[in-house]
Amino acid sequence: MKIIADTSTWIEFFKYSENTFFTFKEKLENQEIIAVECVFGELLQGVKNISEQKIIRTYWDCLPKLNETGVWVRAGVYSFENNLINKGVGLIDCVIIILAMENNLRIWTLDKKLSGVLEKKLIYK
Repeated sequence: MKIIADTSTWIEFFKYSENTFFTFKEKLENQEIIAVECVFGELLQGVKNISEQKIIRTYWDCLPKLNETGVWVRAGVYSFENNLINKGVGLIDCVIIILAMENNLRIWTLDKKLSGVLEKKLIYK
């Protein structure tokens, strides 16, 4: 099963959170985690130093990726059709949802607003 990990999950992995780290590490080693550009953009936005930036960029360079052409427009339409902005779900989360739906992936999130709008078949864990 291939998984899109959202920013909240990546952060817990990088913090070595006991609840996330070992499972996440196993999924990475098995190439089950798919890199999504907007998630890595958010991660890079929050780095504290060059060392953290290099670590995140190394993961970006090594992980499998999807074709994301046109996904932002599809995500905007999906958000509108499902009134997600009024449910506290932003456009980046909508991109993750669209990519998961279009590629038969699961979403690993710790974000309650996001998990609250996901169909059960999209949720990892």
